Amino acid sequence: MPKFVKNGSLLSEEMSSQVRLRLLPSARCLFDEPVQVKVSGLRSRQVVALRARSTDERGMVFTSSATYRADGSGEIDLNRDPSLRGNYVGVEPMGLLWSLRPVTLHKRFQKTNSLNPHVVKFSVHEQEGEGRMLAKATNERFLIGDGVTRCPVKEGNIHGVLFTPPGEGPFPAVLDLCTFMSEKRACLLANRGFVVLTVAMYNDRPDKVKVMHLDHFEEAVDFLQQQPKVGSKGVGLVSRSKAADIALSLAAFVPGVEATVWINGCSANTVLPLYHRKKQILPALLFDISKIIPTESGASMVKYVVQNPLAEESKATLVPIERAKGHFLFAAAEDDLHWDSKAYMDEMVERLKRHGKENFESVCYPGAGHYLEPPYGPYCPSSFHGLVGKPVLWGGEPRSHAAAEVHLWKKIQEFFRAHLSCDATQSKARL
Repeated sequence: MPKFVKNGSLLSEEMSSQVRLRLLPSARCLFDEPVQVKVSGLRSRQVVALRARSTDERGMVFTSSATYRADGSGEIDLNRDPSLRGNYVGVEPMGLLWSLRPVTLHKRFQKTNSLNPHVVKFSVHEQEGEGRMLAKATNERFLIGDGVTRCPVKEGNIHGVLFTPPGEGPFPAVLDLCTFMSEKRACLLANRGFVVLTVAMYNDRPDKVKVMHLDHFEEAVDFLQQQPKVGSKGVGLVSRSKAADIALSLAAFVPGVEATVWINGCSANTVLPLYHRKKQILPALLFDISKIIPTESGASMVKYVVQNPLAEESKATLVPIERAKGHFLFAAAEDDLHWDSKAYMDEMVERLKRHGKENFESVCYPGAGHYLEPPYGPYCPSSFHGLVGKPVLWGGEPRSHAAAEVHLWKKIQEFFRAHLSCDATQSKARL
C-alpha cells in the first residue's frame, strides 16, 4: 500500500513549459477525502476548461468538465474560484468529482472492490480551437488505508468481508448491510477506526430468493461481537434501501444492536416475507408494478409502486421498532424517487414519540436523491435496477446530493462514536 506523497505535483505531468496542475495536499488520498485542485502558469485572466475522466470496475467511462477564468497572476484555485459554466457553476472544490457523468446513459459508477484505487485523470485545456491540453495530473483515491486488514468471511450463513483497523483496539463494531455486495462503505469506516463486516442481502439472483431469514444477519452480529479487537458493548448497523428494513428488524428482534443507521428505506418489511427462528415474523409489503411511471429518458419512476404500509391491510408489515433498545439515526432524501423515504421516516419518528421513546435522531436532505453514498463519488441520477429489471430514476439534484453525502458521512461516524461505547474509538486513518 503506497504512502502519502507529500508533493502534490509528483503525479502531475507538465504539458506546457509554464502551466502546472497540482492536487494538494497529495495526488494520493483516501476516497472520502477532498483534494485541492490548483492551476498555475496561465496567462492573466485566461479562460480554460478543467476536465476529469475516470473508468469504473466494469470499464464504464465517466467524464466532467467546467470552465474557469484565471486570476491576475494566472492561477486557478477550485477552493476559491467559481466555475463559469459546464457540469456545474459556482465555487465547488470537488465539483469535477461529483459531477462525473457516464458516457453511456443510465450507468452507475461501480466501485465495490476495496483493493484498487479510484483513479481520476484531471486535465487543463485551452478554450480556443480544439482545446489543446496544457497540463494534467492523476488522482489515486484509495479505499483501504495503511494498516487496515481485509479478510473474506465464509462461516455458516455469513458471506462477507471483514475490515479491521490497525492497532490493538478496542474498536467499535459495525455491520454494513448492502442490498448487493459492496466493500466501499465498510472499508472507509474501517479507516476511521471501526471493525466492519459487510454482508449483502442478496448473494444469489434476487428472483431466486423467496424469503429472507433474519437469523443469517443475527449470525453476523454475533460474529462481530466475538472479534478480538472489538470493544463496544454492542454493534452498529448501517443500511440503505431494502437493507434498511432488515436493519430495523435486527434492531427490533435481535439483542446486541446498539446503534442503527437507516438511509432512504421503508418503515415496513418489503419485497420478501421475513423469518426468524423458522417462523414468519413479518409479511412482505406488496407492490403494484402497474404504478411504475415511464419517462422520456428511458428510466422509470418506481416511488409509488409500494403499497401504503399504514393502510389497514398492510399494518402487519410495519417493523416494530418501538421494541428496540438501541438508538436510531434516520436519514431521508427529500427528492428520493425510489422510496417515499421522507414519509416513512416521519411515520417512524411519530410512532417512537407515541411510545415515549427518545432513542432516535433524524436528518432530512432537500434536493438529495436515493443513492446517498460516502462522499466524492460520481452522482447517480439513474441506473439499472436488479429487482425491477430496467433502469430507474434515483432522484436528486447533483450539487445538493453531493453536499448531503459529505454531511451524512460525518454524521454517521459521530453517531456510532456516541452510541458504541468503547475505550478507544478514535483511530486516525493513515494511507
